Amino acid sequence: MAIIYEKSTFCWEKEMRTFDYVALKNQKWDSETVAYIAAIHEAKGKQELHLKHAPQELEKLVEIAKVQSAETSNAIEGICTTNTRLKQLLSDKTTPRTRDEEEIAGYRDALRVIHENYEYISLTPNYILQLHKILYSHSAKSIGGKFKNVQNYINATDESGKTYTLFTPLAPYETPLAMEEICRQFRLALGAGEVDPLILIPVFIHDFLCIHPFSDGNGRMSRLLTTLLLYQNGYMVGKYISLEAKIVNSKELYYDSLAAAQHGWREGQEDAVPFIKYLLSTVIAAYRDFEERMELVSDKLPALETVRKAVQARLGKFTKAEILGLCPSLSASSVEASLRKLAANGELVKQGAGRSTVYSRVN
Repeated sequence: MAIIYEKSTFCWEKEMRTFDYVALKNQKWDSETVAYIAAIHEAKGKQELHLKHAPQELEKLVEIAKVQSAETSNAIEGICTTNTRLKQLLSDKTTPRTRDEEEIAGYRDALRVIHENYEYISLTPNYILQLHKILYSHSAKSIGGKFKNVQNYINATDESGKTYTLFTPLAPYETPLAMEEICRQFRLALGAGEVDPLILIPVFIHDFLCIHPFSDGNGRMSRLLTTLLLYQNGYMVGKYISLEAKIVNSKELYYDSLAAAQHGWREGQEDAVPFIKYLLSTVIAAYRDFEERMELVSDKLPALETVRKAVQARLGKFTKAEILGLCPSLSASSVEASLRKLAANGELVKQGAGRSTVYSRVN
């Protein structure tokens, strides 16, 4: 099923949706949600220990995560370019040539602002508009930094090609006030300290996506804001492991959880738990990836043994880039040489050539 975001001049009058994040303190959470939160708190503590001991390897993870985040967050929306062009764009070695590359460059710039300035970005509509303006700073579109001015819809296309509406976001005239209110509610509840940020963040992101405040770029903005809010609350895993890559690898679950949580949203009767669980499971999966990489680094094995250990953790086909991401202490040439040796030893099967090369374990 393809998700399509459409615009229309149709406008309708309904009672304004209200928000109360402080009231979340009274909600009872099921054991799975509580377990996710506890696991993330524990993983956060472990990561803080690693941050003190492997600065060089961590910098490599940061660069890998930046590339993956810019690539995959745009790929979710069908925006892409070649690997070579992507690396050039992300390293500021070229200028955009296509509309897709303009939007990739904009995401690069917005993500960079968050990485470097997250402590100084307040959660207000004005700052959100500024991030959106940066997202479209390379585009000829004149929508950057502006809330939508026509009604948009979240539509789907079935197997027969018929399009139908899954969800109708707020109307343009309702959007500025709703954005002001969810930002205010988040700051209020966070300041009161009675609701865990790991609950507040997915609730805010879910409301943002239901409001769908922009004509375009809502999905990418939601992922940028997720990263920003996690950083501001001490959850830095997205700096080292791309959350966007995790989402693109579970895209159907992402859309299913969002759709399940949207029922009754307009009336304030939604159940946001499916989306909360999805986002928390994504965060804990990223922390576990981080821990796996740090274990490989801390073992201080020779390059061949490090790559062998990384390979043994993979199922199915994998690429050199994936193994390089698992082994931040090794150079690309060391990983390539080790994979070549493992293939020559009969431990791996190599398929394809050049950029199309993939590997798989023999046993």
